[in-house]
Amino acid sequence: QVQLVESGGGLVQAGGSLRLSCAASGRTIVQWAMGWFRQVPGNEREFVAAISTTWTLHRTRYADSVKGRFTISRDNAKNTVDLQMNSLKPEDTAVYYCAADRSNSYSEERANYDYWGHGTQVTVAS
Repeated sequence: QVQLVESGGGLVQAGGSLRLSCAASGRTIVQWAMGWFRQVPGNEREFVAAISTTWTLHRTRYADSVKGRFTISRDNAKNTVDLQMNSLKPEDTAVYYCAADRSNSYSEERANYDYWGHGTQVTVAS
């Protein structure tokens, strides 16, 4: 079993930046792909970004809406995955969730992810 805890959310003005971090405990996530999703109340949880394992060269995948603005990265020594968010827009406002994928698909599909954190709120003011 693994526990995922997100941090780094908060309130920021449009155009600003935030860095979210996801800390894993209970076991190493080095062999798993990791992803970030977000959800606005009343909407489905949507894919934001994913990263594969070190052995598959840290391939990344992004939603079109965040390409060029967000960067996902991982630190195997710290057992963490980060999401650097730049040029934030009001439409980026959501609860952001970290997720672990044991199959290393680094997929955009929620169903591929086995473990989830409880989320961190990001609010972008216009």
